[in-house]
Amino acid sequence: MKRHFYYLSQDGKTKIHAIEWIPEGNISAILQISHGMVEYIDRYDEFARFLNKQGYYVVGHDHLGHGDSVQSKENWGYFNEKNGNECVIGDIHQLRQLTQEKYPAIPYFLLGHSMGSFLVRQYLTIHGLGLSGAIIMGTGNQPLSLIKLGKILCRIIASFKGWHYRSNFVNNMAFGGYNKKFFPSRTSMDWLSRNPKNVDTYLSEDRCRFIFTVNGYYHMFRGIEHLAKDKNFKQIPKQLPVLFIAGEEDPVGNFGKGVKAVFQKYKDGDIKDVSLKLYKNDRHEILNEEDRQTIYMDIYQWLETKRISCTH
Repeated sequence: MKRHFYYLSQDGKTKIHAIEWIPEGNISAILQISHGMVEYIDRYDEFARFLNKQGYYVVGHDHLGHGDSVQSKENWGYFNEKNGNECVIGDIHQLRQLTQEKYPAIPYFLLGHSMGSFLVRQYLTIHGLGLSGAIIMGTGNQPLSLIKLGKILCRIIASFKGWHYRSNFVNNMAFGGYNKKFFPSRTSMDWLSRNPKNVDTYLSEDRCRFIFTVNGYYHMFRGIEHLAKDKNFKQIPKQLPVLFIAGEEDPVGNFGKGVKAVFQKYKDGDIKDVSLKLYKNDRHEILNEEDRQTIYMDIYQWLETKRISCTH
């Protein structure tokens, strides 16, 4: 069963839209999904229904500035002026708390894709205790110097144009090079997927076609900067199982190199159970690629292994 619901954001005013996919019969485990930038949670419907058939309860929400968690189109790609990053992390945690109140003592997993992967990596440094595992999908390893430059640019632009301004310059700095390897490209988003149907569906959806505000970029950069600080990274529970997955042709992860670098950082940081899986020929959205059924099953088998180990 699929049910839509709302809860109040940590910004104190926005109604956050969420979806829960409830399996028939007993619930064996819970997976909470943190979606990516310029998309929305209902794009994970097929994957959620697959896990429902395996007895998994799946839940996720539209982040601030995304999907149905917006009061107007003006707020697409906008978080909160002063503490946007904290609000987005707080909304993830609030959904976890709401879900665990309904289903206590059931193994609880977290999955983050793309921007959601950076949010989940940050979340693990603050609220990692009590999770049964985390899946980091489509992540990257951006240079700290570039992140700091991005923050400065956003502040300068906002001082002249306001925090709701959408800067093509900042947007190109963040995404401009992603399509280069796929030249000659069919569309501007070929880097997203080698599945043309997925690319066309994405481009046909208004909720996937906006440019982030400088506010959204600024707070996303702040969150990534948080990850780079060793004192924060050391707060990740050492016994937490973590799975890194990505496409080998994903430019966000520098075609596997960035993902491997983050994976190695976790290993070097004494995270006891960390795994890595890269999918040949797949690009950024591996859950929508043509081999997605294989990826679904790989994720499920990893979840099952960790679920069983934490219940014995």
